[in-house]
Amino acid sequence: MNDLYKTIASSSEGQFRDKGSRFLAFAYHVETEEETREILVEIRKRYHDARHHCFAWRLGPEMNLFRVNDDGEPSGSAGKPILGQLRSRELTDTMVVVVRYFGGTLLGVGGLINAYRTAASEALDRATIIEKRVETLLQIEFGYQVMNQVMKLVKEYELGMATQQFDTRCKMTVRAWIRDLQAIMDRFERIGNCRVARMENEKL
Repeated sequence: MNDLYKTIASSSEGQFRDKGSRFLAFAYHVETEEETREILVEIRKRYHDARHHCFAWRLGPEMNLFRVNDDGEPSGSAGKPILGQLRSRELTDTMVVVVRYFGGTLLGVGGLINAYRTAASEALDRATIIEKRVETLLQIEFGYQVMNQVMKLVKEYELGMATQQFDTRCKMTVRAWIRDLQAIMDRFERIGNCRVARMENEKL
């Protein structure tokens, strides 16, 4: 798995017209399946008079979690072309919904594929694509007397603070870039009275 991945910074929109049908496309940054469900509910409510609400999304740095939906269009004519635009741009943590207002003329499967692909492309072309780091969680336990040494490393490696508890025996959970993971763990372990461990199944 790479230690960087691409996503979009914020929402964007695009549209396409063909033979009277309008295709309105909406791209979103998402990080959970729950977010995708909430977005779809909102889109269907806002555009309740549209014929179809088709979508595709892809989640996670490994980009192996995805879903497509044709919402009544011929199988493979809507969701897959939308997903294809996410794949061609190597995007993840991204959802695209395309709303269709039927114009009275059938487009055929080829026409639909082109329409949904183009609408999705228009929305993503207007999005700001950013690179994000693949991170994991580390749990650090240390004595209060080595606080300065620990915090110096936290700053040096730009570790994001998730939780912290400062007492006689201190604990913190930090987000670490997997590219630096081994070096980070080695540095912390060289500090006396300090223990560090990767939290399994806690990729961010």
